Amino acid sequence: MLRHILAAVAGLVLASSAFAQVTVKEPWVRGTVAEQKATGAFMQLTSPADTRLVEVRSPAAKIVEVHEMVMVENTMKMRAVQGGLELPAGKTVELKPGSYHVMLIDLKAPLKEGDVVPLTLVLQGKDGKKDTVEVKAPVRALNAAAPAKMEEMHKSH
Repeated sequence: MLRHILAAVAGLVLASSAFAQVTVKEPWVRGTVAEQKATGAFMQLTSPADTRLVEVRSPAAKIVEVHEMVMVENTMKMRAVQGGLELPAGKTVELKPGSYHVMLIDLKAPLKEGDVVPLTLVLQGKDGKKDTVEVKAPVRALNAAAPAKMEEMHKSH
């Protein structure tokens, strides 16, 4: 009996540690102009286990949502992702301009190059358990595209 309890506890520890292993690479937020009330946050997410990004929070904005850009009747439209963004095991999901991204809406203050925006990613495993990952995303210039390194990678494909 004790062996079964210990095995169950070990399983819980392993399941919760999967969240801690979600890696976040190259996070950044696009800067804003004085009256601008919304901007995007971008990053690369890799999870060792099937996980979903179900929520993002930030003290920099009143509303924070995961969005996607989709083509609807020959028009590119942006909409909130319903139910979370799937992070398949072992695959990198890139949140980038023109695709999946985090929208920071009703900003509390303008964001200028050099600022750092704290983001809390809320992740949910297949077992329904949630955990968070804290991210510090530097603000890049308003006209910033993806980091140069990533742009070079995309050109080579």
